[in-house]
Amino acid sequence: MQTTNSPTGPVLFRFDNSYARDLDGFYRPGQPENASKPQLIRLNHALAEELLADVDQLAGPDGVSVLAGNLLPAGAEPLAQAYAGHQFGNFSPRLGDGRALLLGEVIDRHGKRRDIAFKGSGRTPFSRSGDGKCALGPALREYLVGEAMAALGIPTTRALAVVATGDMVRRERPLPGAVLTRVAASHLRVGTFEFFAAHHGPERVKQLADFAINRHDPQLAGHDQPYLALLEAVAERQAELIARWLGVGFIHGVMNTDNMTISGETIDYGPCAFMEAYSPRTVFSSIDIAGRYAYGQQANIAQWNLTRLAEALLPLIDADSERAVGLATAVLEAFPERHAQHWLKVMRGKLGLDQNKDVTVDRKLATDFLELLHQRKIDFTNSFRALYDAANGQAAPLHQLFGDDAQFTHWQNAWQARQLQRSAGLIETMKHANPCYIARNHQVENALEAAVEDQDLAPFERLLSVLQQPFDARPEDAAYAEPAPLAVTANYQTFCGT
Repeated sequence: MQTTNSPTGPVLFRFDNSYARDLDGFYRPGQPENASKPQLIRLNHALAEELLADVDQLAGPDGVSVLAGNLLPAGAEPLAQAYAGHQFGNFSPRLGDGRALLLGEVIDRHGKRRDIAFKGSGRTPFSRSGDGKCALGPALREYLVGEAMAALGIPTTRALAVVATGDMVRRERPLPGAVLTRVAASHLRVGTFEFFAAHHGPERVKQLADFAINRHDPQLAGHDQPYLALLEAVAERQAELIARWLGVGFIHGVMNTDNMTISGETIDYGPCAFMEAYSPRTVFSSIDIAGRYAYGQQANIAQWNLTRLAEALLPLIDADSERAVGLATAVLEAFPERHAQHWLKVMRGKLGLDQNKDVTVDRKLATDFLELLHQRKIDFTNSFRALYDAANGQAAPLHQLFGDDAQFTHWQNAWQARQLQRSAGLIETMKHANPCYIARNHQVENALEAAVEDQDLAPFERLLSVLQQPFDARPEDAAYAEPAPLAVTANYQTFCGT
């Protein structure tokens, strides 16, 4: 592996690398490979400023060399993290960062610790037969969808930069390569715990769990049952995260345990997609033939993944294995109700309803509306936005979707009667629960095709600017609110992008 990396490069970030410092043996050191002709494709200025980085320096020659992997910034300690994972239900005991390197950690302007990592910077000790590279299209997809999710207010990893390497990567056909710089609250995964439970036993799991508590849940350090409380905290974050995914029609596509974070952030935007016509069985991933990770299955899979985390933590929860199982099981069995509460909160926001009212009435209003959408194959995002328009005195969009449908009119009457109980400010809340613009699949593909095939970034930049302001309707952006024709959606597939 040839490289010109230097540990005495420019000071671009104020690194404080707790993973490298505190978890010796939980990773393998690594080095990014050289890019032959690095070219900065996109730099996330706002995120760079959050990280207290000098934007001009990052965009300059040394910064681009760093973001391409040709030069290490001062203070970086590049490493590939070890983790395992259940992939489509089957355990893979050794995965690890096959094409990612954690450069280090910084404390951002809000006092939060953030990982800065490369994706696609070449082979690592965990690469096995892979080349460790990333194509430009998947890198731009992760940048675009991650920023869309951030603008929607959904916890997510984010892209700091995309740099074209000038080298081709071999997939079904040669494709231009790229390095994505990803920022995360951490890259700890359920699969990280699985790896050390499977290979190294409870002492290493305890070390990892203590690190996770210190990083994400420091208030648990003095808890009587800190590891059970950690399981509860992770379950709570995932219960809310999945509810928020469902609220915008997001389908992750590959909810393997190595893609579930301890922090509760969305990670890995490979075969992800946004649902258009509503159906709980919606799947776009080309490899999810059985629909394991379908839209309506995501909460169930989250519970399944959390069970794998619980199994890794059992020896820490209680020395009595039977008691440990009982305590962990109670947390897992509570998950569906916790998720249901978060889901109802999301749906109340979308319907413009006060929280803490009659749960049964509001849940029925929500599920009945979704059933109407399902039966009529109506666009999920536009239908909820039309409800907001109607609540805001603009009935035309809703009428265009449903016409004189008697069943819908009956539902609308019940909804409006329930809305009479709403408090001041709910219309604004409703607006910010119902985006005009999501990362519609056909628009994402068009933008990526133009960027990769025609070296034209204008469609990507235009779509990105729309998605960064998802809640304000703009006449000039009306085309971005239009769903793809049903024939296009019916045949649409997403891929892992590896």
